[in-house]
Amino acid sequence: MSTPPLPAAPHPDGPPLRIGALVPLTRPGWTEAGRHLLAGLELAVREVNGAGGIGGRPLELLVRDTAADPERAAVAVEELAGLGVAAVAGEYHSVVARAAAARADALGVPFLCSSAVLDALTEGPSEWVARLPPAQSHGWRTYADFLLGAGHGRVAVAVQPSVYWASGTGILRERLAAHGGSVVELDANALGPEALCDALVEHGATAFLLLVGQPEPAVPLVRAVRSDPRLAELLVGAPAGQPEFAGWAEALGADGAGIPFLRYLPERPGPLGERVGEELRGLLGEAPSFVAFEGWDTVTVLAGVFRSYGTDRAAVAGAWPRVAVEGTRGPIRFTRAPGVGVWQWAWPPVQVADRDPAEPGRFRVLRSVPAEAPAGPEGPA
Repeated sequence: MSTPPLPAAPHPDGPPLRIGALVPLTRPGWTEAGRHLLAGLELAVREVNGAGGIGGRPLELLVRDTAADPERAAVAVEELAGLGVAAVAGEYHSVVARAAAARADALGVPFLCSSAVLDALTEGPSEWVARLPPAQSHGWRTYADFLLGAGHGRVAVAVQPSVYWASGTGILRERLAAHGGSVVELDANALGPEALCDALVEHGATAFLLLVGQPEPAVPLVRAVRSDPRLAELLVGAPAGQPEFAGWAEALGADGAGIPFLRYLPERPGPLGERVGEELRGLLGEAPSFVAFEGWDTVTVLAGVFRSYGTDRAAVAGAWPRVAVEGTRGPIRFTRAPGVGVWQWAWPPVQVADRDPAEPGRFRVLRSVPAEAPAGPEGPA
């Protein structure tokens, strides 16, 4: 969906069409991800409004900071529903998005999840919720296949209590076990960095994955492992995507390179992705992460739905299976994926990438799974 030249479109002057936006902007939320997500959302809103808005009505974002707090997100959804939003969008943290999805489903408010991957985003099937990023099982199986392909069948994970980390551990364990591999869990809350290094040596793991918060305890754990000569050959990985962001490189320097992670980008962006990427770089003052592109795609999907199917909440939710929008990372359409209770883009492109040890500011793509060709749409968006 390309944007017409801005001067050719009339300035929207009708009553604003509101979208609620859930974003982690303060700690303990992952604020870097929140900043990128918000930049993508805001850029797309600006472009929609520059092209005349929706039927002469400007889009307006009502932003609420979730701070990685599920209850805070649920309260925000209820508040936004009362303010008359046509839909709620956003969120990065899976446990927070799950709380937001539950409240949106109960209230009958469309929720388009921008960046959270937990498979069970809702307790059961929901007609009100759709999601852009792949389900965790899809992405993390790709990561497990990367490990197996690189010869790593004995994997240790440092894990903290969380349904998201527990789900990820289960996905990795199942995939590796099917090929004769194994996963050893190490409690990152109970073991300090030195004790954890001792445990890695004891278990003889060839790969060590960080299923923990960023920057604490992820950064101290990486420093400890990198400085331990006994672990010089150990692969360190971070499937949740911590090395994607500039803060990782700033905190760890060369120690943060060579750590494979998941991100949801095509190996080569198309013209739309190139153009939006340049705009986002200008806004952020740094290379945009996949999360920024997810933000842009979120508003673009909603704008397409509003134009084609109207802004009534029931009409928006009813349009999920008919969406056909060109996003920055490929054509976006929603379907029902096995084991996923929400309308799902199945699937966006998936990469396993790392920061190049020879040039930590540059990313290397280690494994790439392209976006799957969507089924034929039921109607335009």
